[in-house]
Amino acid sequence: MITITNLTNETIDELKVLEKLSKYLPKYLKEKNVSYDVIIVDEDKIKELNKNYRGKDSVTDVISFALEDNETIEMPERCLGEIYICLNRAKEQANEYGHSLKRELCFLLTHGFLHLNGYDHMTKEDEEVMFSLQDEILNSFGVTRKD
Repeated sequence: MITITNLTNETIDELKVLEKLSKYLPKYLKEKNVSYDVIIVDEDKIKELNKNYRGKDSVTDVISFALEDNETIEMPERCLGEIYICLNRAKEQANEYGHSLKRELCFLLTHGFLHLNGYDHMTKEDEEVMFSLQDEILNSFGVTRKD
């Protein structure tokens, strides 16, 4: 089961495409029977999470909390974790990079989902793998950098 929750006071027109993408991502990685949550939050909430769990007292765009760490637990459904996306930061970045909010939210969801699946960008090599896969997924879903 995949849930998307908007904890902001804003209406987000892009939620439908995020719902479609959230179902597409496990299929793209050939995963079956997985669940995860996507929570859209404001700057105060993402700053609180960033401070409490990462020791960074600042606003960030996306934080993922994976429930699995290199171990697969045999269950009927794998619960991957939670992805928190800061709506205001997504809007700022969409403007900064010159693309739509839809594209930025899709990028952040994909980025967070890959983190839930063990991808990271701590080294140059890992970054190249993860960022290449992000672009590949978004392009195949029909969301390009031009959107």
